[in-house]
Amino acid sequence: MRTITIFLSITLSQYLVAGIKEKTYNRYGLTCNEIESYCNVTQISTHDRKPIFGIRDMLAISSGKGGVGKSTISANIAVALGNIGLKVGLMDTDIYGPNIPGILGSHDRPVTNPDTGQIKPIEAHNIKFISMGLLLEEGSPVIWRGPMLAKMINQFLSNVEWGELDILIADLPPGTGDVQLTLTQSAPLTSALILTTPSAIALEDVRRGVEMFRQAEVPILGLVENMSSFRCDACNHNEYLFGHGQSKSTAEELEIPFLCDIPIDIKLRECADNGQPAVFSQPTTAGSEAIINLAKIVIACLEEK
Repeated sequence: MRTITIFLSITLSQYLVAGIKEKTYNRYGLTCNEIESYCNVTQISTHDRKPIFGIRDMLAISSGKGGVGKSTISANIAVALGNIGLKVGLMDTDIYGPNIPGILGSHDRPVTNPDTGQIKPIEAHNIKFISMGLLLEEGSPVIWRGPMLAKMINQFLSNVEWGELDILIADLPPGTGDVQLTLTQSAPLTSALILTTPSAIALEDVRRGVEMFRQAEVPILGLVENMSSFRCDACNHNEYLFGHGQSKSTAEELEIPFLCDIPIDIKLRECADNGQPAVFSQPTTAGSEAIINLAKIVIACLEEK
């Protein structure tokens, strides 16, 4: 295979759905096969989702862009649903950056049930959870290629003793990579919730995420805007630090529901840093109230499906 040390100037139109291809290659005298091997475009094939015994619904919480507060919101939604009375599981699928144990304040090592051989999830704040962060020494990186990620996700799905759950929440890593592909093809996802900030850059990646779930035939519950505004404690002025109105208009453009917005709340950050989810330790703050309301919206939406 030839080595190319410059960017390929090609026109590539690729619909990532099995059986639909349209490609145009017009530079450097490369054949279609050569170009395809360099680009390594992944097609989303027909899914093979098998139900997980005892789990009624499974919700993926996703974001196209990193740094939008997805893990903090995922953990707090899970705890809020548990406080309402649901049996909840939380699966941290961000293998490279597993932050859920820190947010929930529990770093206990999972043990294996000697009778079944399955891993027992850790329990904290009325929910069960599993994370790569529970299996690593503190500060140890995960340096894996895609196939290893897929194997670990499948272990979390099929080899964890979840028991009876009303809902299993999957906290996805940012983007549309190997973990997302594995989950959308093999996990029995009821629907996906997409989190964003109001910034144009984050919303651009929302569009990619929406398209991924549509191609994978995963229903989209709706769009949630995090860090929507900041209210000054001194003067009560509301400031839209990352813009205002773009998330709603993007949801309308993409024809998905806009579920709610969550304000910037220092208590959400402080509680997450201290391993005490805000909906548990500070339930009356603005951020906590917004997340508790979102949990109720999630329940209502899932009951309609």
